[in-house]
Amino acid sequence: MEETDCSRIFLLSPAYAGGLRAQMILSERAQFDLALRLRSRERVTIGEVFAFLSGLYFRGKLAYANAFARPRTGICGVLVITPTRGLVDVRTKISLTDLREFAEVDIHEDDPRYRKPLARDARKLARNLTDACEVILLGSVATGKYVDVLLENFQHRLRFPADFVGRGDMSRGGLLLRCAVDKTELTYISVAGAVRSGRRPPKLEPRRYNQPSREGSGVRNGNRAAP
Repeated sequence: MEETDCSRIFLLSPAYAGGLRAQMILSERAQFDLALRLRSRERVTIGEVFAFLSGLYFRGKLAYANAFARPRTGICGVLVITPTRGLVDVRTKISLTDLREFAEVDIHEDDPRYRKPLARDARKLARNLTDACEVILLGSVATGKYVDVLLENFQHRLRFPADFVGRGDMSRGGLLLRCAVDKTELTYISVAGAVRSGRRPPKLEPRRYNQPSREGSGVRNGNRAAP
């Protein structure tokens, strides 16, 4: 059976590794599960770690991307942009040492420690994609920190959800999470030439979801309110 040329992969913007939640993980006094596992030298998926660092926003991106990725054989369907290592499979396991490395670099399009690995991996990925493949960026398109290097490599294939325009991070996270639960995919538009900022849309009605699983993409018993 011949494989279709059309596929859809997702690139997730990273969580901030230098904030208070990262300090919580790194603290020797921390007693919650994720910190204890990392401190015991257990490696944990970057998806789970970033979901803790970013909360609803990354959790929504991860759940949505896992629900709707359609990768071709041999290509990862969900990749996360990192501060120092380019594009990484969201299932990749990391350690406290890796987290400390991420915390040392503040993402900026002019910082070669961030840009060079991202450009390298974007070029490699672009060579393995057909012209019909869609690369969906789940992250900010209002600045050049992600868009410039990605557009350079993916061109017309780089797209983003039209409903992101005007929304803040929490609103985007809530929207993505409910779309993943409802199995309702958003409409994507090309980043090239798009209006990337606009009027803030109406607030989402609050909804309760089950707790995420360890991998940050499933659910467990227990309710949590989200936008």
